Amino acid sequence: MTKKEFLNAVSNGKADIIQIFLDALSSSEANYCVIGGLAVNAYAEPLVSLDLDIIVAAEDIEAVCKTAEAHFKIERFAHSVNLSSGKSDLRIQLQTDPRYQDFIGRAASQTVLGYKMKVACVEDVLQGKIWAYSDEQRRKSKRQKDLADIIRLMEVHPSLIDLIPATIKKRIE
Repeated sequence: MTKKEFLNAVSNGKADIIQIFLDALSSSEANYCVIGGLAVNAYAEPLVSLDLDIIVAAEDIEAVCKTAEAHFKIERFAHSVNLSSGKSDLRIQLQTDPRYQDFIGRAASQTVLGYKMKVACVEDVLQGKIWAYSDEQRRKSKRQKDLADIIRLMEVHPSLIDLIPATIKKRIE
């Protein structure tokens, strides 16, 4: 079983939703990068996640949504555009918080769980996880996963410790 097949099996995929979405990004010629747990998997031992968190250049979001609408249900929220499909349990979230836009210019192409995609640099992935963990509006279980992802990144890249706020360092020491 390939990594792609494994991820699709775990997400109850009746279609390769990630590839369909990556193809939509490509045909839209959108600038983007992956963040969140899937991006952490590019830099640390992979864990399964049913979320694909991604930054799309602000000027490209509408084109991506237009291209993707044939395959996905699209819901708009204050800081995200969420895409879902009845063909998979995978959830795709386009983060629209402007703080993340600069991540795109520092991203590089990588293969993650069998998919070639642009991934935020490790420092930006860490920053995104710090922002997510620090957001007290998020569910506690999500924040704990963010903290675990911070630790996973630090274990593989110990130099990242200097980028972690003191309040979070206290929680992980």
